[in-house]
Amino acid sequence: MSVLALLIAIIFGTIGGIMATSKFKIIRAYTKIYVEIFQNIPLVIQIFFLFYVLFAIGVLGIGAYHGAYVSEVVRSGILAVPKGQFEASASQGFTYVQQMRYIIVPQTIRIILPTMTNQMVNLIKNTSALLIVGGAELMHSADSYAADYGDYAPAYIFAAILYFIICYPLAYFAKAYEDKLKKAYLTR
Repeated sequence: MSVLALLIAIIFGTIGGIMATSKFKIIRAYTKIYVEIFQNIPLVIQIFFLFYVLFAIGVLGIGAYHGAYVSEVVRSGILAVPKGQFEASASQGFTYVQQMRYIIVPQTIRIILPTMTNQMVNLIKNTSALLIVGGAELMHSADSYAADYGDYAPAYIFAAILYFIICYPLAYFAKAYEDKLKKAYLTR
């Protein structure tokens, strides 16, 4: 579930981040509405809505929810690329799409990688919200075990350990990469 939701979040977020930096006000407004709706409505409510109202899977809800955050991460990454890069590529005759594809997005990826890794960690942890609609994920399995055997503490401790095993290496990578970028920036 995390992998599928992450793919949805990356797709929605990258498209949203690029759209948020568009020259067209209507496209920027659409992206702003998407981001504000998904960031300001709790994930649990979104999952209930998608599951019970639209009969869609919770993975789409988690993907769309995190897509809004990824969109902001990508937007801020694009805005962190020096304006001279945009001007230089425009002066070479690149279209906006070519600028993004060949010049801006490759630089943006390097800038946003630590933040994106943290988003991935949050997404993995947020799959636990699918428990409320009976999604077959880690917390659902722990809850089922606890209910069947009446042993809640070991089930939830084991689930916490598994979440830690999955999330800690990602968080550690994000911190190490961020430190590496800071060090490279300071030695310039």
